[in-house]
Amino acid sequence: MKQFFLTVLGVFTGLLLFVIVVPMVLITMAAASSSGPDVPHNAVLELDLRDGLSDQPPSSPLAIFGGGGLSVMQVVDTLAQAEDDKNIKVLLVRLPETGMAPAAADEVRQAIRRFRASGKPVIAHSQGFMPAGAVMSSYMVGASASELWMQDTASFQATGFSAEEIFLGRAFDKYGVEPQFEQRYEYKNAVNVYTQSDFTAAHREAMLAWMGSIYDTSIVQAAKDRKLTPAALKASIEEGPWTAEEARERNLVDKVGQVEEAEAEALNRAGKGARIIPFHEYSSAVGPNNGSGRDAIAVIGGEGAIVTGSGGGGSPFGGGSSIYSDVMAEAIYDAIEDKSVKAIVLRVSSPGGSPEASDQIGAAVRAAKAAGKPVVVSMGTYAASGGYWISADASYIVAQPSTLTGSIGVFGGKMVLRDALARFGVDVRGLSVGGEYADAYAIGDEFTPAQREAFSGTMDRIYGDFITLVARGRNLPRERVGEIARGRVWTGAQALELGLVDELGGVTEAIAKARELAGIDPDASVRIKRFPEQQSPFEALASAFGVSGEAARALILIGGAVEDPQAQAVMRRIEADRMRREGAVVLADRPLG
Repeated sequence: MKQFFLTVLGVFTGLLLFVIVVPMVLITMAAASSSGPDVPHNAVLELDLRDGLSDQPPSSPLAIFGGGGLSVMQVVDTLAQAEDDKNIKVLLVRLPETGMAPAAADEVRQAIRRFRASGKPVIAHSQGFMPAGAVMSSYMVGASASELWMQDTASFQATGFSAEEIFLGRAFDKYGVEPQFEQRYEYKNAVNVYTQSDFTAAHREAMLAWMGSIYDTSIVQAAKDRKLTPAALKASIEEGPWTAEEARERNLVDKVGQVEEAEAEALNRAGKGARIIPFHEYSSAVGPNNGSGRDAIAVIGGEGAIVTGSGGGGSPFGGGSSIYSDVMAEAIYDAIEDKSVKAIVLRVSSPGGSPEASDQIGAAVRAAKAAGKPVVVSMGTYAASGGYWISADASYIVAQPSTLTGSIGVFGGKMVLRDALARFGVDVRGLSVGGEYADAYAIGDEFTPAQREAFSGTMDRIYGDFITLVARGRNLPRERVGEIARGRVWTGAQALELGLVDELGGVTEAIAKARELAGIDPDASVRIKRFPEQQSPFEALASAFGVSGEAARALILIGGAVEDPQAQAVMRRIEADRMRREGAVVLADRPLG
């Protein structure tokens, strides 16, 4: 009877998936399987940056149903394909009013400049630049356009770069929370928000240094694109805020008008019968550009905190926010085993995480080099602490000028909540057996002197291992690494001067360097192989819902039908018709520790 109910449940789940989820997957696969979109002649490609960008596309093929947006890697790859698409005539960029991740802005700007170099115009439109965080990064992206528009009723309030920290030290004192942390060393400032009520001298020094570096980079790049001197642009910006018209008079923007007017101008530039194509639709239709050729470059990506494990319990509908050590290490070893792969590009965007997880990935990087396959790291928004740990042993490191990297250090500890909970009549009592260190992380008591000494020794060992790793990987004297470590965060521009990275640029430059290190002829075609290989939507569905028996077989049969060439041809036709009918808008007359 139990087996009967399990079978019925499995069939019911399969039917539910077939009726609700599978149709959505079919639509997605129809777009993804198309050999090329049926883009109308004279198309305007619209890139809306107002919803923010992740660094990398989601790993799950079902993440689209979880509301995931665009990624930096998608934008770079899709714009590169649009450069050569004769139907794409103009790029229209909607700018966010607040800041962008500075390194993401660097990479998007570079992609826009390459698009412009193909001879196609770019029109950017802003509904204002608000005084929030790294808003200068948003302006820098806008400045890279052929024309920068601004809404007439908006304000130009980008007058600098600001950041805030919320310090909990006094509140913890007041309410009986005792943070007990060890940090290596004074610049490893993540713990300061728990222990302090203001910036320490080291915290202030480090933050002002990397903020100033990012601000200066934004000014220099924007001035270059606006054909102004950095000094003149900086003076105009810092004298603000300005109205839209005042910003135009000072050459901070080119034109003032509503977004509809900017769209009309883009359509006019594109030519007769022009249409606007949303970026995500075009990107889905063209898919990633995997190239061709006998030799291959492996591209392996990871975004988020670095943790041990494989992440098997995560939602298949989410974009994923962690780098799982088993997954990334296995992807590197798979690339090592693949005889067609001649080099590996490791895309890292991580603020850090577990030292053990980081070292597992670092060991895989060393194994790739030992196997004769160069590893080039491309750093995204940040590659700090554990993110730098997994990068340091690479053959070559490419970072954006605004990438936050380094933070060569470690911290750890616990919160003692005994007194805080006692205020509410809650008592914490613990028991332990074994050695004295067994209850070291108990929240009811402070470290004993022996526990504190042992824990401090662990922090010293990890820090020492980190210093040794960086000295070996970067070919620097250990004493020199000790000077530039101490937990301090650097920008990519600063890290280049210190020898922590080798070149400024993005994934495009990293792939080019990987080709060079692998000895691939510059004129030879090369394939891009992405690891780990993405599951099909049906495999992801089966994994997500634990479908088995009849339901799983039904899904497999459906999957087989979808992969049939004739079925794919039908789906491509459906997608092409849909893009012609609906996919375009016709217009008449958006710190780290």
